[in-house]
Amino acid sequence: MSLPLVLLIVVVLISFYVVSVYNWLQTTLTRIKASIQEIGNQLKRQSNLIPNLETSAKAYLKHEKDIYKALTDARKAVEAAGTGRDLVKVDQAADKLSALLPKLQVLVESNPELKAEKVVSRLMDELRDTTDKLTYARRVLIDLSADFNAKLVTFPSNLVAGTFGFKAEAGLTTPTKGAHLAVSEDETKDQKVSL
Repeated sequence: MSLPLVLLIVVVLISFYVVSVYNWLQTTLTRIKASIQEIGNQLKRQSNLIPNLETSAKAYLKHEKDIYKALTDARKAVEAAGTGRDLVKVDQAADKLSALLPKLQVLVESNPELKAEKVVSRLMDELRDTTDKLTYARRVLIDLSADFNAKLVTFPSNLVAGTFGFKAEAGLTTPTKGAHLAVSEDETKDQKVSL
């Protein structure tokens, strides 16, 4: 094998390596920018969805609370009228029941079961889903930035990166000082949930 042929093969291999590292760096940089946009997308989703779900859940919970309060008041009025012999109280209890029955009938006919539990459950599911999506989008950004930055400092890809002026990506920035860097004694204890 002649020396010019060996040099040509070496030049072709080096060129192939440089092009592949350059393309990898450009592709990863593009994916980093896309992952930042995805975090923004999820934050936008959260800011649009969560307040609407919260308002709906509050309204439905108030609606059910009002129905249960009306039922309780009517029941108490009937009990009070039943134990006493006051015709005025009996009449008032009958009025309360008369006013409540049409509302109750419409509610039962249109919705045989009260659904606040489902509304609150949906709100909690959406909160969890949004948090999971944000966490995943942040994790993608962290991983892509770490891979990109590793290429910038490892040999021989650092030569290619330096030649083309690639700079380290910040990824997800976190303050380097503060209480979030230490784990307190309370945080090491098992967490207990009490409902």
